[in-house]
Amino acid sequence: MSAADLHVRFLGPLVVTRQGAPVPLPRSRKVRALLAFLALEQNPVSRSRLCDLLWDVPNDPRGELRWSLSKLRSVLDDADRHRVVTSGPDLIELELSDCLVDALEIDRAAKAGLGQVPRERLAELQGLFGGDLLEGLEVEGSPEFRGWLTAQRHRYRTIHLALLGELSGRSPPGSDERFRCLDRWLALSPFDQRAHEVMLDSLVKCGRMREAEEHVAAAIRSFEHEGLDWSPLREAWQGLRHAAAQSPRIEVISPPAIAVIPGLLPSVEGQPRRRASVAVMPFVDTTSGEPERKQVAGGLTEDVITRLAKLRVLFVIARGTVYALGEHGIGPHEAGRILNVEYVVSGSVRRHDDRVSVIVELAETQGARIVWTDQFDGVAGDTFSVLDAIVDRIVAAIAEEIETAERNRAILKPPSSLDAWEAYHRGLWHMYRFNGEDNEHAEQLFRAALKLDPTFSRAYAGLSFTQFQNAFLDLTPDRERQVDLALESAARSIDADDRDPAAHWAMGRALWLRGAQGESILELERSIELSPNFALGHYTLGFVHSQAGDPRRAIDATNYSRQLSPFDPLQFGMLASRALAHVRLGEAPEAAEWAVKATGRPNAHAHILAIAAECLALADRRDEAQRFVARIRERLPAYDVEDFLRALRFDADTDELFRNAARKIGLDAAGR
Repeated sequence: MSAADLHVRFLGPLVVTRQGAPVPLPRSRKVRALLAFLALEQNPVSRSRLCDLLWDVPNDPRGELRWSLSKLRSVLDDADRHRVVTSGPDLIELELSDCLVDALEIDRAAKAGLGQVPRERLAELQGLFGGDLLEGLEVEGSPEFRGWLTAQRHRYRTIHLALLGELSGRSPPGSDERFRCLDRWLALSPFDQRAHEVMLDSLVKCGRMREAEEHVAAAIRSFEHEGLDWSPLREAWQGLRHAAAQSPRIEVISPPAIAVIPGLLPSVEGQPRRRASVAVMPFVDTTSGEPERKQVAGGLTEDVITRLAKLRVLFVIARGTVYALGEHGIGPHEAGRILNVEYVVSGSVRRHDDRVSVIVELAETQGARIVWTDQFDGVAGDTFSVLDAIVDRIVAAIAEEIETAERNRAILKPPSSLDAWEAYHRGLWHMYRFNGEDNEHAEQLFRAALKLDPTFSRAYAGLSFTQFQNAFLDLTPDRERQVDLALESAARSIDADDRDPAAHWAMGRALWLRGAQGESILELERSIELSPNFALGHYTLGFVHSQAGDPRRAIDATNYSRQLSPFDPLQFGMLASRALAHVRLGEAPEAAEWAVKATGRPNAHAHILAIAAECLALADRRDEAQRFVARIRERLPAYDVEDFLRALRFDADTDELFRNAARKIGLDAAGR
């Protein structure tokens, strides 16, 4: 078939057309996700990789995959052309060279360099953007696919912004095409100062001074509302006005509109934001009955408020205030606006026979947009213990969703306009990518946050983690210096807020690096004592116990951390720690299964691949183990078992066990 016959659109809602007619798509979200992943990878992908990506739980993931591939064939293949291609017994790819795929067209242009693309072609490419990648598609229970999709959406959004900037710069001055590009640019990135400057410059050069005045006034109000520094934008505008005043061809209208904006604050300096703010409105009991049932909803609300506050990463409105608003019949969204908080939580409780259900919703106040909602169920045989477990899951989910929303918001803002809180969250995004370049970016952002707010405990904890990574992953040659810095930053985090669980988590990790396991465990237990819902505290406690402590406790701790934070960026570490615990229990087959799962999670580094190789060797699965060794050597040609053992902390017997396994699969020095 010719390229004009079969079109696949990923940018926006997924659409496939054949000769201009829509092709019915399978209702399965996972089939649609599989189509996108295979198309954008552009290389053969193993069946095991696809199973881990989309089917973490089912009893027969390969059967699910076979069914999904058959559905893809019904969409893509025709009598003369098979586009779902298998290579050998395990590899699958899509052959789409004769199709028009919008995302791949964009990729080719970006790789060639947008500056080299003709203007007419840039306009065609701009027309391919019908929205975010796979708009509206969310696949539940597949955290790895969710992480991949988030990263891909960010990548295409970045390309789109660059394309709009390039196209607007090459469009004729004053043309409708230029202003359409600028409007789209600002809609996608409303706080991009460069986009505002280009818009103002274009308006001024067309003599549309009043529109320029109105635009800068509206922009400053928006920046002010978000707590952003708008002074560079105003300075740029004043420069444009001055230049316009020197030109007799342009009429300058005075006074400037920004001079009469009521209530405009001159600066946001001196008001550092350390936490996102949230109000938890009283949960509603939707079942009629005895007064004690109403007490369940009240107790649930109080527990959520208390435990969110214990996390120390959110500014939580006190119980008395939210109850007073609730008693006056004020709903969640209105209460959020009255309290001037960024997020509001609401929920309901229902009991039926021996079951209890809790529905929770998290919304942004400004746009009344639902950020997250979920339902939690339990057997009400022992109401208080059931509700306690439900509260743990609710609190962890709320904190994780707010952190994700804040991180995504910070990523979209120009770096020069970030406040301390936003610089910290942007640093987290880089920190969790586990490579040298991103870790360096994260360190710079945490230092920027601390320059703006020298008493920001979480930023010190983040800084300590970047220094931990430098030592643990051998990202810098001065390992001992990095250990010292990690301890120093953790100590400053505790000094800034002794009740922040992240501060004690950072200290626990740094002490483990130093080899002080006993002190490390005490600090990690302190982080959990301060906040029982702090998933990273549970995970790191499991990480330490998996190597030289209690392996069964390690399994319990890592399982609980995964339950609290199922989409955590450190999922690979949670799974790998459990694998190490199974090794120490003499359960090699179980260790191999958990270790292989760990390698499929996003950003799994070389030590995780080494854990998989070692565990597979111990389980007598040498061929698979050697494939992981090959993957390690592709990344780090000099890596061997001594690097692995230097990074971790095992007893002498376990060290020797891993050295013997390494010799069998070529992961020792001789194997290089």
